[in-house]
Amino acid sequence: MEQGRGDYRGEVILLAGAGRAILLQLANPAIGRGVAEHSTFTQRPVNRLKGTLTYVYAIVYGTDEQVKEVRRRVNRAHVPVRSTDTETSSGYNAYDPELQLWVVATLYDTARTIIERIYGPLDDDSADSMYRDYAKLGTALQLPASKWPADRAAFAAYWEGQLSTLRAEEAGAGVAHGLLYPKHTALWYRAIIPPARFLTAGLLPEQLREDFGLPWNERRERRFDRTMRILAVAYPRLPVGIRHWFKDYCLRELEKDLRKAARPVQQEGIRA
Repeated sequence: MEQGRGDYRGEVILLAGAGRAILLQLANPAIGRGVAEHSTFTQRPVNRLKGTLTYVYAIVYGTDEQVKEVRRRVNRAHVPVRSTDTETSSGYNAYDPELQLWVVATLYDTARTIIERIYGPLDDDSADSMYRDYAKLGTALQLPASKWPADRAAFAAYWEGQLSTLRAEEAGAGVAHGLLYPKHTALWYRAIIPPARFLTAGLLPEQLREDFGLPWNERRERRFDRTMRILAVAYPRLPVGIRHWFKDYCLRELEKDLRKAARPVQQEGIRA
């Protein structure tokens, strides 16, 4: 990789694509229904986003202990997330490998899209490395390695096949509206939502903008392209410490939690 894109996995600019990845997931009818019925995403969007990214960072950068902990957290969260509706294709089970594949696919494709918008196309070696890294996000849980498309060409075929039929239904659209138009969250979160909503709309396929009720026109398209060009010039000039601050923060918080959990055990051992 060229200088500046060597460690794309921890780049804070990937947060610009968080809304896109989430809405792509919600556009899957089973995921949209499962989240609507079982998730507190709209009540605690920041906590849920931090939890997801902590998982990503730990799988890529973390120690064995950190990886074990985030896997435990995700598995615990997934246990109650299932529907008993077996009569239709809309039944939901968080352990379904097809749904896990789609979730990881949205994370990978969104990260690739953002990185290439900022740094330009990746060379083959860098692109293959990125693809392998994102495969770990699913296989670290229950996704069988054989489910992940064998290479980037196979992934492209899978992705296009999914997008060609993907349409958001009422349940997923309702969750998305709660995330994009929050009413009962901190003021600072409501302040950043308009630009986040704009970037999300610009990064989504056209049919999903319509499904999620996100207005778009040629003027917005020009503004979006101009915004991405400015980011492509300005962002890579930032110090690495700033570009990776959120990754470092999440891993520090995870390590604090692990130490706090270990402390009572250590103290009990001393008393014994």
